Amino acid sequence: MKKYLLFAACALTLVACENRGGEVSTEKEAALQQAVTPYVNNTVIATYSAMADAGLTLLDQCGQILAKVETGEDYSKLMSDAGTSWRAMRKHWEQSEAFLYGPASAHNIDPHIDSWPLDFNAMNALLHDAERMAAIEEEGGAYVGDKLGYALKGFHAAEYLLFESVEKDGRPVGTGRPHAANLTHAEAVYLLGIAEDLTQQAILLEYAWAGEVSDAKQAVLDEGEVEPYEDRYGWQMINAGKAGSIYVTYQEAAEEIIAGCIDIAGEVADLKMGNPYISSTAEERDYIESPYSCTSTIDFADNIRSIQHAYCGAQAGDHSISNYVYRQDAELDARVRKAIEDAIKAIEQIGDFENTAQNNPLVKAAIDQVSALEEVLDKEVLPLLSK
Repeated sequence: MKKYLLFAACALTLVACENRGGEVSTEKEAALQQAVTPYVNNTVIATYSAMADAGLTLLDQCGQILAKVETGEDYSKLMSDAGTSWRAMRKHWEQSEAFLYGPASAHNIDPHIDSWPLDFNAMNALLHDAERMAAIEEEGGAYVGDKLGYALKGFHAAEYLLFESVEKDGRPVGTGRPHAANLTHAEAVYLLGIAEDLTQQAILLEYAWAGEVSDAKQAVLDEGEVEPYEDRYGWQMINAGKAGSIYVTYQEAAEEIIAGCIDIAGEVADLKMGNPYISSTAEERDYIESPYSCTSTIDFADNIRSIQHAYCGAQAGDHSISNYVYRQDAELDARVRKAIEDAIKAIEQIGDFENTAQNNPLVKAAIDQVSALEEVLDKEVLPLLSK
């Protein structure tokens, strides 16, 4: 994926230097400031807040599941409800992937919660290791977060335990249905530890952007003895040009926003869809993002919606980068908006990605549409912002 270094000293302009005093010094800067503020509050922070809210619900449900496993009570509905909460949390995460820069990358939260595929051999060994399982039961999310590798935690470890799978060709294949209420005690302990760590990470993302969280979320951090990140990333972006902000201009902030969109478009096209489509090796064949919940195409479409929210605004009436591009080049803005819609439609037409990705012409059509979106953002929108 492309990586954009937006803060190199050689890129600073005279306007940028003048702007360090906190004054919005040009018409362009004023227009981009109007776009950046709602982007931070209504797109980024709102998305992470909703994700953390869903995490609180999932955490509570996983705690109830463990309690019922221990008492022998039926918990079938809880498994279904926890799967629904997982899907809700997952949706908000996928709709955040256009802004993986900043805290998600700086603190390795992205790989921490969203690495795949799972390491089944290591997972099986863990579940049968009495000493380590006792440590997870004692330490919960702290052990999962600090002591387990990326392939044993996060969304996909929880997904495997929450959703049913059947063995096919020597590997588990998801059905999308809730897992039966027959977890072992070790699996229920492990699931709760995963949910606690996952929820903590979601709260950390919200905190790093917003600078504060609700009392309920703070209590989760306090209970887990997790120190929040003091990035104040939302403040830094909203206050471009002021002392303490990493952004010298709102132009830099806007370029970062679009660079995040370009990165996720490339990842969806080249890796998330591209690897399984080519599927010349077992590793590529198993590179299915959400194979047990069978929500991969939902994930991909939500990744493109994250671009849509970043470019157009997440709430009706939000000023956005689209407004600025429209004033400079209305035809380009129309093409970007259409490219976003075309990419979402093409992805949604794929259907059963988990079992039909290889050489599927519908997958190829979706890859092409997402690549076209990436190109117009990279070759036209980003240069327009840089003028």
